[in-house]
Amino acid sequence: MPGKTKVSRISSLQEISAEDWNLLGDPENPFSNHEFLYSLELSSCVGGRTSWHPEYWVAEDEDGIHSSLPFYHKYDSYGEYIFDHSWANFFSQNGLSYYPKGLVAYPFTPVNGKKILRRNNVSADEALDILLPPLLESAKTEGLSSIHFLFLEEEEAKALERRGFSTRITHQFHWKNRAYTDFENFLGDFRSKKRIQIKKERETIKGSGIEILCKEGRDISEKDMDSIYSFYTETYSRKWGSPYLNRKFFKIILEKFSQNLVLFLAQKDGDTIGGTFNLKKGKKLYGRYWGSSGHFPFLHFECCYYAPIEYAIKNGFEIFEAGAQGEQKFLRGFPAVPTYSSHFIFHDQARNAIERFLESERMHMQEMIRETNLSSPLKDEAVRGESEDR
Repeated sequence: MPGKTKVSRISSLQEISAEDWNLLGDPENPFSNHEFLYSLELSSCVGGRTSWHPEYWVAEDEDGIHSSLPFYHKYDSYGEYIFDHSWANFFSQNGLSYYPKGLVAYPFTPVNGKKILRRNNVSADEALDILLPPLLESAKTEGLSSIHFLFLEEEEAKALERRGFSTRITHQFHWKNRAYTDFENFLGDFRSKKRIQIKKERETIKGSGIEILCKEGRDISEKDMDSIYSFYTETYSRKWGSPYLNRKFFKIILEKFSQNLVLFLAQKDGDTIGGTFNLKKGKKLYGRYWGSSGHFPFLHFECCYYAPIEYAIKNGFEIFEAGAQGEQKFLRGFPAVPTYSSHFIFHDQARNAIERFLESERMHMQEMIRETNLSSPLKDEAVRGESEDR
């Protein structure tokens, strides 16, 4: 197959049809779709004067597109959610340049899933055998310090490890559908104290005259997206500084990808006062952006956790990923799960130092995940943790 396969790199998904690209995508991950990634390009959220410069690597054979890597030249570490600022400092302190570096990821999107995109009959190993050697050669020639694959499937991380990459384990908190029939059935999995607390939080929302609306697909209007965008920018300016996405992105994603969008909007006295922006694909729901026009007790929990969980149960979703960070998620029924990334540093001494750090971090993270889930408010999750401990 390698002898019959052509590898090329392109700077825009304009050069590939959505139909062809999506044949490679993750059936459970909307962020791998052409519609999402190309919307980032069209809205100038990547490319141009940003620190994300796309360079998609594509392999083609006699049957069409064989595999691809959504690759970016990166000039800082913002919008990645796998934090490597200490690595950049280490490089600087030793007279080395960490930027630019190479990144295989979905920009601004800390969600797990396939990053080595390939047809159904192509394995991660087969795709890497074709795409990785020219990518590494090009990156080294162009002076990139390193290559990083973020938020991988575990299988992909193992394939990269066999090729000299170092695995990093971090964690998130994900909700799992254990064949729940409704939200009350889900609450039955909690210890009594936490179950009572969640009921009170939801009753407070109802008692305050706030109504939660679920809108998806063509039911979502531009006015709804205007509200979501204003909430998103307010949250970012208050917590993290400048937002990564602009209004044009929200307009384009509604036009191109509405069938995968789910909004939970909070309304009171005819006004939209808060809401969340979510995407869905296959049996997974992904919570992305949240905000509100003021402080409303427990509205964050209702829009970000409870209403989406209720929606997920009703529609048979198996997993709900509600984004990065997580103490509040954990206390509301989201167990800790490992996430995987893979890293290759070209400088030998720096690579050795970072690998020693990652080896220690992996052991600590695995133990931390286990210990965290032992204290889960979900009765069954704690029991599972105790069984693993034995």
